[in-house]
Amino acid sequence: MSRKIKTDRVDWKHVLNLKNFLHLVFGTGLAVLSMKGFMIPNKFLDGGITGISILLHEIFHVNISLLVIVLNVLFIYLGYRRIGKTFAVQTTIAVFLLALGLLFIQVPTFTNDKLLIATFGGFLIGAGVGVVIRGGGVIDGSEVVAVFTRRRTGLSNSEIIMMFNTVIFFIAAIQFGLETAMYSVITYFTATRATNYVVDGIEEFTAMHIISGKHDEVKSLLVNDMGKGITVYKGERGYLPGSFDIKTDADIIVTIVTRLEIKQIQDAVSLIDPKAFMYVYGIKEASGGILKPKAHAS
Repeated sequence: MSRKIKTDRVDWKHVLNLKNFLHLVFGTGLAVLSMKGFMIPNKFLDGGITGISILLHEIFHVNISLLVIVLNVLFIYLGYRRIGKTFAVQTTIAVFLLALGLLFIQVPTFTNDKLLIATFGGFLIGAGVGVVIRGGGVIDGSEVVAVFTRRRTGLSNSEIIMMFNTVIFFIAAIQFGLETAMYSVITYFTATRATNYVVDGIEEFTAMHIISGKHDEVKSLLVNDMGKGITVYKGERGYLPGSFDIKTDADIIVTIVTRLEIKQIQDAVSLIDPKAFMYVYGIKEASGGILKPKAHAS
């Protein structure tokens, strides 16, 4: 029921939010700067719909603004089906802003150095995609295509995107040469890293697990001294090689931290219990509880 409500209604308050609209404008502006100043003049590709647009533009000399709109129509429809009308509306706005920018904004070619093109061109378009995502839309549809086809293929999102982009870079190698295709892979990698950084930020949340014989002191440190929320699982510790039968009850302390806090907590816990076992892993999203505020587009 909740999914149907989300799909069938547009949150116009979110769509018309000035901050979100500025995200879309600024993000598409960065993408235009990258595409016209670095990538298109040098026949460098990014992955996904952007890469296909540049590829078809160079092979068939079709206006790239038209390609950006036409190739994203299916993606916008899939986004509407899988994510919702609000997402589809904001993505439509972002795609048209990108197309208009590519059509009317004149950008000089900044450099012909292949490494600079791959690095700065990739960074700018990746940052632009990330800013647009923070505004609630997208200008490249490969990830939504991956989500839509995952159940039908049994492959993961990453595997589908990788196959999708492999075809693009293979055609680029045939059309523009192997060297250009390899530099395009660097462009795509740089863009992906920049997008992840802009979307997740330096404060990407991380789950931290701590197992210590001095668990009460560790709990007090996290909650009372550092102001963190914790969850405690009841478990067992021991089962070591040579003493498999020796085990004791243990509290497994879990807290959500940012990357900047990991080292600080590790050092503080080590002072309490040098033998404490700690491990961390990244998480995609966290909400509720006691979390350090994280910037969102809405």
